[in-house]
Amino acid sequence: MNNTTQRVWLITGATSGFGRALTEAAIAAGDIVIGAARSPERLDDLVAAHQDQLEAVELDVTDAPAISRLVEDLVRRYGRIDVLVNNAGRTQVGAVEETTDAELRDLFELHFFGPAALTRAVLPHFRERRSGAIVMLSSMGGQLSFAGFSAYSSTKFAVEGFAEALADEVSPYGIKVLVVEPGAFRTGLFGKGAAVFSEPLAAYDASVGETRRMVQAGDGTQAGDPAKAAAAILTALAAESTPLRLPLGGDAVDAIRGHLDRVGAELDQWEAVARDTAFAAEPAS
Repeated sequence: MNNTTQRVWLITGATSGFGRALTEAAIAAGDIVIGAARSPERLDDLVAAHQDQLEAVELDVTDAPAISRLVEDLVRRYGRIDVLVNNAGRTQVGAVEETTDAELRDLFELHFFGPAALTRAVLPHFRERRSGAIVMLSSMGGQLSFAGFSAYSSTKFAVEGFAEALADEVSPYGIKVLVVEPGAFRTGLFGKGAAVFSEPLAAYDASVGETRRMVQAGDGTQAGDPAKAAAAILTALAAESTPLRLPLGGDAVDAIRGHLDRVGAELDQWEAVARDTAFAAEPAS
């Protein structure tokens, strides 16, 4: 397992969706995968078929001490980690007024603080070897948001800001950072157990209610293929110039382009007001 031609991947949320698809793609590429999940037995079928390439480990990404122990153990046993994929996540739907403090904090622990801790844990090893890649699973909701996704998008906005600064910090060490921004993919993210709905208020039925119903009815009908998403991620990582952001799916590309156009138009409209905020020039003496 210490063959240097094989990359060693640590993938969170590896039992389903993008995590499972990336696990299968990395195995097909001849690499080694440590698939981390709260229920690692859900990878038993893949482990049985690929015992020399896949290890399933139990990990709750909100448990910071467990993260440190796992990374140190993997580096000791495998010699290195080459790719970290911060993928574990879920859906949260609710208006700002509907979303409780506990719901918001729990989501940030899962989507932001867990990945931040994992990233910090691998960085000393990456810097020492002057190589490595960190993949952050964001969403098109990391660039834009709408009614019902305030909590979800706020965590993904945080991930994107974190990753953008990180990329600037670690590029001198040969470390790649890739933020993946999928649209609607058939990952199970809208399914039972992966989607959490805040207690609804009638006042928001016309706006958030529409989002809630879309999510509830959408599981299994999304256009995106997780296997093709995984292939695109591997292609981006293999590129000489890996992009910082990789939208996936036509819906994501269209939504992000439309959002950027709206931001640009608003900037144009208010540019004069925005610029006219400096101290007035003092008269020449």
